[in-house]
Amino acid sequence: MRASRLVTLLLLLQNRGRMTAGQLAEELEVSLRTVYRDVQALAAAGVPLYGEAGHAGGYRLVDGYRTRLTGLTAEEAQAAFLAALPGAAAELGLDGALATARLKLRAALPPGLREHAGRVEERFLLDAPGWYGGADDTPYLADVAAAVWARRAVLLRYRRWRAPEEIERRVEPYGLVLKAGRWYLVAGGPSGTRTYRVDQIIGLGEPAEEFAVPDGFDLGAYWTAYLEDFRSRLHTGEALVRLTPEGARRLGVPPSPAGGGWGQARVPIESIDHAHGEFLRLGADVEVLEPAELRDRIAGTVRALAARYSA
Repeated sequence: MRASRLVTLLLLLQNRGRMTAGQLAEELEVSLRTVYRDVQALAAAGVPLYGEAGHAGGYRLVDGYRTRLTGLTAEEAQAAFLAALPGAAAELGLDGALATARLKLRAALPPGLREHAGRVEERFLLDAPGWYGGADDTPYLADVAAAVWARRAVLLRYRRWRAPEEIERRVEPYGLVLKAGRWYLVAGGPSGTRTYRVDQIIGLGEPAEEFAVPDGFDLGAYWTAYLEDFRSRLHTGEALVRLTPEGARRLGVPPSPAGGGWGQARVPIESIDHAHGEFLRLGADVEVLEPAELRDRIAGTVRALAARYSA
């Protein structure tokens, strides 16, 4: 524990220059006495730091004392800082480790690259979750992550949308994916590699025996293929619609002219039920022409709404 604190103290001085004992104590969450002892330990180990008395005093490192990280371009340094997601790290219990890692990386960068990385932190922030969705309740996320790290199988109790709604199966957790603020577990099991929403896990057994990930398995490649398959199964139908320019903008489609300021477009749809809700939210800016089942469903809803509001 002390060794880690000494490294952090050293990196703080490398990053920020002069710091008072009080500032160091606040950052390290220790007493002033502990800071004094740590500074003495670093000096005894040969670290060239010195203290300055007075109002503008504090501890400093001798100019030029710095560990350099070689081989990084400016773009790579920017990407390293841009890729960090504090919220995701916190959910995995790694927020402290992330902060320390970023501190170490910044301290090790040469001045020019450190300036580039600083600009990224000042000007870009990654916030993965959507606006209107509440945060998922993922009480088993840390345990799942531990099983992924240890490469140990677990007994999973899972809630799904089709019957039977609750299942239990032994899985081998290959990896975790954070997609649009939601965590997914990619795991091997009796039916091959499957994807599970972590917020739908309702029970998790103690980690069991170790397992080996199949040769050639690549989490990134699997996820890309999974998304492609998901999209191909998502839009299985098509609707022909008339829409206003505003409707086309909101729907994100390029319409062909149909006269009277309206246009026509063929739009992929997931299902009649899903398309019914999606087109209704566009109000009078869209008219469904085909399929007839969808047009009739929307017409029926509009009649019911008109009757309700006229009453």
